[in-house]
Amino acid sequence: MQIDSATAKQLASLQDNSRIQNRDELLQDILANGSSSDFGVILQQLVNSSSGDNSSVDGSVLPTVSGVTYSDGLLWQQLGTVAESEASELQFVGSSHSTEKSGPTSYDDLIQQASKKYGIDEALIKAVIDTESSFNPNVVSSAGAKGLMQLMDGTAAGLGVSDPFDPAQNIDAGTRYLSYQIKRFNGQENMALAAYNAGPNRLAKLGVTTDEQLMDKLGMLPLETRKYISKITNARSKYEV
Repeated sequence: MQIDSATAKQLASLQDNSRIQNRDELLQDILANGSSSDFGVILQQLVNSSSGDNSSVDGSVLPTVSGVTYSDGLLWQQLGTVAESEASELQFVGSSHSTEKSGPTSYDDLIQQASKKYGIDEALIKAVIDTESSFNPNVVSSAGAKGLMQLMDGTAAGLGVSDPFDPAQNIDAGTRYLSYQIKRFNGQENMALAAYNAGPNRLAKLGVTTDEQLMDKLGMLPLETRKYISKITNARSKYEV
């Protein structure tokens, strides 16, 4: 990698000159101690102007800092594995999670009615509404799901809903649909929630019938669904008495 004098001068102005003895040390110092956004622009321009062939780069200035690599003419820094990132976001039923309790909602009467009618825990219904729509009855998702419990048009029609934006119809139908999924999977709530979010056909293709089996094949579900189960679990804890 060749660094012309003008670029070297720009780089040097962005770093502590007392710590830098030559251009090679400059690059190593940057890798070890980080850089400003201005420096990042300059370094990007510098690297892009190179041939992109590691064999032509002076080995003495190749990255030596853990997590930093030189590839395809660019400097790369690993910020953490996808598995670690996703794992930190996923917490399932049975895990401990401290959440401040929420007070009454505007739809408590309708939720209580649906809970008694279909045998679904009030806290679970509230958690689904919280996660799906944040209690906004007029929400429409990018996929076309509507209302408090985000019913798709086909599902709503099959459940006899004439107006998915009507809280009474939406909560009753959404709770009924959730109860169908819980019964379908013999009380396995994670399975039911995954089916509510991604559709029961997707779970059928996985060949899973229990929460334990679902966890084993969790990576085969969309990330949205994996996060959905976690969000419901955490939201539910806010509404449990």
